[in-house]
Amino acid sequence: MPDLVGSIDAGTTSVRFIVFDEFASIKAQHQLEFTQYYPHPGWQEQDAHEIMDAVNQCIEKAVEELEKGGEFTRSDIKAIGVTNQRETTAVWDKTTGKALTRAIAWPDARNTHTIRELAAKSEKGNDAVKEQTGLPLSTYFASGKVRWMLDNIPEVKKAEQEKNLLFGTIDSWIVYNLTDRAAHITDSSNASRTMFMDLKKQQWCPELCKFFDIDMDILPEIKSSAEVYGTVAQGALKGVAIAGIAGDQMAALVGNKCFSPGEAKNTYGTGAFLLYNTGEKVVSSDNGLLSTIAYKAGPNAPVHYALEGSIAVAGSAVKWVRDSLGLIKDASEIGELAGQVDDTGGVYFVTAFNGLFCPYWDDTAAGTIVGITAYTDKRHFCRATLEATCFQTKAILDAMAKDSGVALKALQVDGGLTNSDQAMQIQADILGINVERPEMRESTALGSALLAGSAIGLFGWDINKPETLAKVNTAGKQTFAPKIDDKRRAELMHGWERAVEKAKGWNENP
Repeated sequence: MPDLVGSIDAGTTSVRFIVFDEFASIKAQHQLEFTQYYPHPGWQEQDAHEIMDAVNQCIEKAVEELEKGGEFTRSDIKAIGVTNQRETTAVWDKTTGKALTRAIAWPDARNTHTIRELAAKSEKGNDAVKEQTGLPLSTYFASGKVRWMLDNIPEVKKAEQEKNLLFGTIDSWIVYNLTDRAAHITDSSNASRTMFMDLKKQQWCPELCKFFDIDMDILPEIKSSAEVYGTVAQGALKGVAIAGIAGDQMAALVGNKCFSPGEAKNTYGTGAFLLYNTGEKVVSSDNGLLSTIAYKAGPNAPVHYALEGSIAVAGSAVKWVRDSLGLIKDASEIGELAGQVDDTGGVYFVTAFNGLFCPYWDDTAAGTIVGITAYTDKRHFCRATLEATCFQTKAILDAMAKDSGVALKALQVDGGLTNSDQAMQIQADILGINVERPEMRESTALGSALLAGSAIGLFGWDINKPETLAKVNTAGKQTFAPKIDDKRRAELMHGWERAVEKAKGWNENP
């Protein structure tokens, strides 16, 4: 029987478990959505226990599917990896293992005042910890979310005072539960998104913890992205090694096999996240980008870094157009409608539902639509919704070119929005470079599977020797080439930047 490797992909709105063979063909999978809670404007919460229930159900159902065909059994799965929404923050009771409150999701902006108070503590303002972390102070990252919990939820503060509090991003929570509370760990890629870790040392930093006034004892142990962390304690995969972890966007970089400096990918999920491999050195951004760890493929392997541009709203804008406006009944319709018009008729939609991330970094920006006339119909609005993500991707790539000194020649893409040919053609037109889309687009899940397989030497995979992955996910790649000229591209981008200026600063007292 051939060996297989599995991946838990715990995204922002759903969990999947996918089983791959050595060529990245999917042999079984199962997916479940989980509840999003919006108790106040700008807030987004999730039930950590519901996420864990979904993980366990997805594993069970995928294994059932795998065994139905008779070709494979659960024992063929030799290791599993974990990939996750990154900055989403969970806290739980060390004694009971129960979450003390709902997890605060990464787009949540409730801690705006917390961040402003922290920025006021330093002469550097929002860049107070950027030198150590590669990150600006923002509502986005886990540190501000933990600080808000400690300041506003008595049960969390009490647990900290009693030395009974544990913190983790969703990877930590999943591994903690899969191992029956035996492992409280995270990998360096996820740790780099907390603002508690020194980016160059890959260690928790006492000075940073003091700045945020948190007890270092609540933090998980930092591990590499590819090593055995423990085994599954129960269920269909009892005894199987958990051997790879990476934050979802870093996992997608690995899944797209962007192992060389200068290679980049964009993942279009709930948000969109563009990562540019900078190799074994930290590249500090002067243009609003994040410096982050991409992966460390083994305890003794070198660390690979990346520049990242984060777009808070991408696929979630399509969902909003479907669920809140009712303009479409299915997400797939948006590309069809957008393709029925040649342009937006001058409409721009700045999707700043909770402010703007890279490269603008304005938490007071609000969702804004400009350019509407009596000529505008839902086709123009659907196209403007897709263009919003494409324009922000262009702004990020321009910033990356300035920081790195190298212009990208082609962009690797994955994620739900890439299923739309129309969206990818719009992206190529706005960027002015080729957009390359693989046939198997579960790159995030594949990345954590590659890390797990590499950790145990499965299939001869070794991420530190990319040639060993030459046969992985090579089938059916499609290229979208730009079809508009530079003059038209510049006109469109100029209009977008004007629209962004209208959106900035709208929320005077967020």
